[in-house]
Amino acid sequence: MQTIAALISESLKKHSGKPALSFFRQGKIETEMAYGDLDRDSNLLAGFFRGLGAKRGDRIIFSVEKSLFQIVAHVAALRMGAVGVPLNPGFKKPELAYLLNDAQAQLVIAGPAQQRTIQEIDPEARILAVDSEVPYHHLSFFRNAPGGEPCGSTAPEDPGLIIYTSGTTGKPKGAVLTQGNLAHDAANIIEAWKIAASDVLCHSLPLFHVHGLCFALHTALISGSHVLMLDSFSPDHVLRLLSQTEGRCRSTVFMAVPSMYSRLLDALGARPLDFSHIRMWASGSAPLLVRDFERMTRAFGKEPVEREGMTETGMNFSNPLKGKRKPGSIGIPLPGLLIRIVHPDTGRDVPAGENGEIWLKGPSVTPGYWRKPGETAAAFVEGWFRTGDLGRMDEEGYYFLTDRLKHIIISGGENISPKEVESVINSYEGVAESSVVGVPDERWGEKVAAAVVSKPQAQVNVQGLHAHCREQLHNWKCPKEFILIGSLPRNAMGKILKDEVKKLFTPG
Repeated sequence: MQTIAALISESLKKHSGKPALSFFRQGKIETEMAYGDLDRDSNLLAGFFRGLGAKRGDRIIFSVEKSLFQIVAHVAALRMGAVGVPLNPGFKKPELAYLLNDAQAQLVIAGPAQQRTIQEIDPEARILAVDSEVPYHHLSFFRNAPGGEPCGSTAPEDPGLIIYTSGTTGKPKGAVLTQGNLAHDAANIIEAWKIAASDVLCHSLPLFHVHGLCFALHTALISGSHVLMLDSFSPDHVLRLLSQTEGRCRSTVFMAVPSMYSRLLDALGARPLDFSHIRMWASGSAPLLVRDFERMTRAFGKEPVEREGMTETGMNFSNPLKGKRKPGSIGIPLPGLLIRIVHPDTGRDVPAGENGEIWLKGPSVTPGYWRKPGETAAAFVEGWFRTGDLGRMDEEGYYFLTDRLKHIIISGGENISPKEVESVINSYEGVAESSVVGVPDERWGEKVAAAVVSKPQAQVNVQGLHAHCREQLHNWKCPKEFILIGSLPRNAMGKILKDEVKKLFTPG
């Protein structure tokens, strides 16, 4: 098995004269970098990190805004065998305090705002402060560091990343992804989606999750693609870039989460922009509604490729690039992945077509959680990773997610799927989206409650929602309480935060 460090290093040399990264700040190109430049600078930066005491196996935290320096530093850490720990730069002091203590990092790379907070938490922390607002080509502090090829010391079983999961309960868990995990995952995606040196990836995802860092950036760099790296997601900037039909910045691939696509489509409106040059629109990290699948197909002229992955496992499923794509389906398994669908109570496999918990085994699956042996043991059964996702397989081998196991509502002894109730509510005229949760109830144990977002200018009322649900659901499935809100709480990758929704119904 290869390492991610070796795959990236080989590509940097193979494509040395080719454009690697064009960094856009507020919609305009700030800095451009060739593969050869990335090769040289990541080697120099690895030498600089070693000068600060970092070595193979040490954790390096990244708490910095999205920037070209962050990418170079990430590649440097991988190539020297260090373990990158990317964090959301927007974390507050209590969140950072826990993560700093848990990661036990040798070095923290931080922006000015994050530096102040980290110093308050731990005055002894070794911090490399880098202002991401400064254009990359103006940074010179590492230019005189000793270079040399740093990747010879990495092995497939070495940790390459620790990415903290955005769990809905308890403290975040750091999923350890090895160099081999990352290499297999990247190779799978490249093969499934035919990522090539001729591709131009428009990248507007954050770099502290596997979607933007691994699925998008790693696959592009290993393939020799040109990455158009936006500093943040702006619908207007993204549409302007995606609609360029000529030149080096003519995109061929775009990856995003459903909420980003929704904002893009709203910003696009009825404008007749040309997107025919874009060969793939990939969607993941959250479920894509069937109506949004159809809306995207009409607006962009191609069906989106919906896929599924997890922090702990890399990408697991994808609809085929060539072949039938099923709206609402996460697609078919990627190579090397073994799958079971297991009854959550009995632990026995269920027949095709029936719901159960999805268990996985494969070369991309994490060996465990950082410094959490109990949680690691609970996540695995005889080598099978328990995803916590409920799903089923249809007669053609396509998989569908039906819910999260821990989000099942038990009311009056009956199991209720929030997703089923949400689909009924979302079909009501004027509803944009909804989130259904179970909240404590003295009579029923839990009662079904729904937070509902209306479409602009729509007239949605609670009485109408009650009547609509009673028409289509058994009484015990119907929400006992509705609340109309302007937007649902989400994390940076667009996933709805169910615990935050619950708090809407249990104030204080």
